[in-house]
Amino acid sequence: MADELVHYEVAAGVATITLDSPHNRNALSAQLRRELSESLTKARADDDVRVIVLTHTGPVFCAGMDLKEARGAGAGDQGVNEFPQILDQLWTSPKPVVARLAGPARAGGIGMIAATDIAVAVKTATFAFSEVRIGVVPAIISLTVFPRLNARAAHELFLTGDTFDAERAANIGLINSAVDADALDAEVERYVKALTLGGPKALATTKELLSKPRPATPSDGFEEMLALSTRFFASEEGQEGITAFAQKRKPNWVPQD
Repeated sequence: MADELVHYEVAAGVATITLDSPHNRNALSAQLRRELSESLTKARADDDVRVIVLTHTGPVFCAGMDLKEARGAGAGDQGVNEFPQILDQLWTSPKPVVARLAGPARAGGIGMIAATDIAVAVKTATFAFSEVRIGVVPAIISLTVFPRLNARAAHELFLTGDTFDAERAANIGLINSAVDADALDAEVERYVKALTLGGPKALATTKELLSKPRPATPSDGFEEMLALSTRFFASEEGQEGITAFAQKRKPNWVPQD
């Protein structure tokens, strides 16, 4: 539809979700939030989708909440009330999510980046936790950002609201890589292809594993992890992967080109 702000497309096992509201720097307006959540729901439920790519049109990935809509609204009517659902959809997606940034991100936009599994940005992209500079708190996004950033960087950047570049974003753990603009699509494709090689159930369970609290010592976790490991070795997916390896072919879950 011509008036939609989020486009959804599936090809070769990859669902591409594109933010397309460049007139307001892809701000998280009510319409964009609704369409983004609907697209994520669709991608998560589609068995043919193996990987989700979150990208954008225009020069900015996402400027955060739509401040025009926030102005004058009471606490119960703020769009930020709907934002936890989107972050949770990204964070808990059983399909790996890759963020593709051809431009800057601010505030809630960074929260979404942090909620994805892999993020790639052009070197010219900039980032800022700008909330404190307009008198608000980066509360919701802290839940996805803090697990990514080292503590010193989080204190500095959340409190100052200073702008930082993509190379520093990579150094502090916010994104995976910063590349030249002409290498962006190839870098995203490299990650996507690697992710589609993994078994769907194995990837989903590995994502859960990555989010679990760590046991106090390895010994405390061996029993649970042994049960998980043996279950997957004996599973239909595991046996297919082992057989494919022995037969020197691709497992049946790898999308056809």
